[in-house]
Amino acid sequence: MQEEQVNQLFAEIRHLRMALERIAGPAPAVNDWNAADCFVWAPVRSYLQPVARPNRIDIDLIRGVDHVRDILVDNTVRFAKGLPANNVLLWGARGMGKSSLVKAVHALAGRETGTSLKLVEVHREDIATLPALMDILKIAPFPIIVFCDDLSFDHDDTSYKSLKAALDGGVEGRPDNVILYATSNRRHLLPRDMMENEQSTAINPSEAVEEKVSLSDRFGLWLGFYKCSQSEFLEMIDGYAAHFDLDVDRSQMHAEALEWSTTRGSRSGRVAWQFIQDLAGRLGKPLVK
Repeated sequence: MQEEQVNQLFAEIRHLRMALERIAGPAPAVNDWNAADCFVWAPVRSYLQPVARPNRIDIDLIRGVDHVRDILVDNTVRFAKGLPANNVLLWGARGMGKSSLVKAVHALAGRETGTSLKLVEVHREDIATLPALMDILKIAPFPIIVFCDDLSFDHDDTSYKSLKAALDGGVEGRPDNVILYATSNRRHLLPRDMMENEQSTAINPSEAVEEKVSLSDRFGLWLGFYKCSQSEFLEMIDGYAAHFDLDVDRSQMHAEALEWSTTRGSRSGRVAWQFIQDLAGRLGKPLVK
């Protein structure tokens, strides 16, 4: 009878342990910085998911943004060398290569400096976990770009305060080995009607607006991207066609590309790439280089 009671006690202890493990959630993962150059932040497990094959294109294929490209390259190379550099906000017209440029510049800076420059992407919905991510990154033996694509905030969203602290606030400040790059369609990251509503309901309207605008002010560099001209659009088309050895009549390709852009109501690097994918498919040629 005593042995049966002991076995029952052990069984209850096992059940209690399993219940506590479920409440505690999964144990933090072991992060391997040597697994890749690019990672995606998974906050549930405090895990940096390695990306074996990053989705990026050669920097020479990004056309129409030469000025901002050169500024971003210079800033990133300086950071990779351990020199002072700024957080960067890339804002403006959709489809003009903001996120593609960040990924391409990361690869270029790593090659030029010979350093193990890392890129860690943080999804928009995980911005509130930035303080936890910074605790991991500050002890890493590498320079790290924290990258958030398509960043913006809605009316009731307060996670922008975590971003403000990560940029340069708090007692510790931003770790010396970390820099933040973000892309957005909005220069101030917050919708205009949100700021106007804050201004109309606040006791001191100017202070309410300052609180919101101060987020974008924490980025030392603002790089603007604007809609491209027809000639720049066709230059993108020619660059892709040459890079992937697409054998097609140039004037015919231009006519088809302009028609393609008209049906989509815009000209941009994204639209140019979509046309090239369609053209390569019709030619029966894979886009491998």
